Amino acid sequence: MPLNIPNLLTWARILLIPLVVGVFYMPLSVGEQNFIATTAFLVAAITDWIDGWLARKLNQISAFGAFLDPVADKLMVAAALVMLVKLDRADAILAFVIIGREIAISALREWMAHIGARKSVAVSLIGKLKTIAQMTAIPMLLWHAPIGPLNIVWLGTLALWVAALLTLWSMGYYLRKAWPEISERSR
Repeated sequence: MPLNIPNLLTWARILLIPLVVGVFYMPLSVGEQNFIATTAFLVAAITDWIDGWLARKLNQISAFGAFLDPVADKLMVAAALVMLVKLDRADAILAFVIIGREIAISALREWMAHIGARKSVAVSLIGKLKTIAQMTAIPMLLWHAPIGPLNIVWLGTLALWVAALLTLWSMGYYLRKAWPEISERSR
């Protein structure tokens, strides 16, 4: 495992997961819990962008980093969604759709890489839009309070629905791209 700045940022993102979840079990006010969880999630989201940018800029791209980065993203999103369901701030079906898609597409990408066809399921624009919707919805729902005239709960819920729809769309897209390999190898 190469120990470089991008990989350290990815590990830091993983280490923030217990804070995002655990803060809701601490004897703090709801406002303090929301602030800490939202801040930790936003820091993780920002480090996700920074570690990828640094890996390219410093030429520190590694196979381990390419493996760990999406794992960290999926763990953070899944942990936050489970917590939001527990807090009754997100619908369990939406969380299931998003988490289930992440598991299915991760498995598909792993299988496609194993057979040498990973490029056919490379990240697409629809996948990036799905991530943007998730990374917009989750902090809003963790914050769970108005910001001035903005109804953050309503906006976060809307963004989570958009994320779930984009999740299904992107899953269909990736399955369609992989279908020739799937059908050929299932004979």
